[in-house]
Amino acid sequence: MNKLLPLLAVTAVLLSSCQNTPVKKTPMAPVPAAAVPVPAPEPMPVPVPDTAELSVRKEQFIRDTARKHALPESYVRETLAKAQYKQGIVNAMSKPAESTKTWAQYRPIFLTDGRIAQGRKYLSENRVEVERVAAQYGVPPEIILAIMGVETGWGQNMGSHNVLDALYTLAFYYPVINGKPNPARSAFFTDELSQLFALAKEEGFDILSLKGSYAGAMGLGQFMPSSYRKYAKDGDGDGKRDLFNSRQDAFASIANYFIGYGWQTGKPTFVRASMAAGSPPFKPENWEAKYSLAELKAKGFTPNQPVPDLPVTLLTLEGAQGTEHWIGFKNFWVITRYNRSPMYAMSVHQLSQEIARKPYNTPPAALPEPAAAAQ
Repeated sequence: MNKLLPLLAVTAVLLSSCQNTPVKKTPMAPVPAAAVPVPAPEPMPVPVPDTAELSVRKEQFIRDTARKHALPESYVRETLAKAQYKQGIVNAMSKPAESTKTWAQYRPIFLTDGRIAQGRKYLSENRVEVERVAAQYGVPPEIILAIMGVETGWGQNMGSHNVLDALYTLAFYYPVINGKPNPARSAFFTDELSQLFALAKEEGFDILSLKGSYAGAMGLGQFMPSSYRKYAKDGDGDGKRDLFNSRQDAFASIANYFIGYGWQTGKPTFVRASMAAGSPPFKPENWEAKYSLAELKAKGFTPNQPVPDLPVTLLTLEGAQGTEHWIGFKNFWVITRYNRSPMYAMSVHQLSQEIARKPYNTPPAALPEPAAAAQ
């Protein structure tokens, strides 16, 4: 959570330019053996020299992490010394798709016929387990599965980056983007690195072998270490919180995450809206649902169908067919706690509706109130 581009999108973006063009194979004349190029060995990671200030930060991190999580200081120091700086992670963090793409470009990454068919098949195969979780937590099964679909393609791509290396790189070498350092993001990843040490201790993980996204997220639902510690659940009752291998654990953990941020059972996420002619554009300062329907109407925006009189916000996107206006509810904001991008939230919403075979404007089917509050 609080990640930038979902992991599966990285692969999709890189391959999109070549996957639709057939390659015509032309016979080649024999090449003398001496002329055959020999692939260069993979370059070794280039060490980044530490400044005096950075060395002080690392020592402070070691002391703080050892004290906070009751770990031997020597263990933290020795483990941190094995972490490697990764330039590729810095490059990926410098240009997430959310900051460079319009909705017309972003949507096709996730809303494909193949992805939708796969999601429906996954629901059919796991209906009993995911509907049991939905009844317990009050989060629709299609929302749970859409998160997994957007994040990892239901486990097909959970990430190949070493999590320790990723968080080490982002904690101590967070990129300066457009000439602007971002101490808040560096602090965020420093805390996540510390949380990783605690998570490995609590769950018995080998901290050196954990794999995940370039941002350090892990498992079927791509949980950051702090979210794993706080929200992961043992959904299959085997005494472990295994988000790498257990679908039931992943279902329960994603639902628990949403409940933790105030998911409203049976309430809508988005509905399409219309803009009155002559109304000026309106972009809220954030995605918190804090306006009344009357306030949005006064600004020229009304829902295209009857909706409950709940706090709302407005999202405007540039889609393939032109400008789209959407009224978002509290559940929209909750999805943005998983990933701050509003386009990410819209992708999850629309994929969930496709999995459930519902039109995008259909209100969610009423679910019973959660059987037990999730903590």
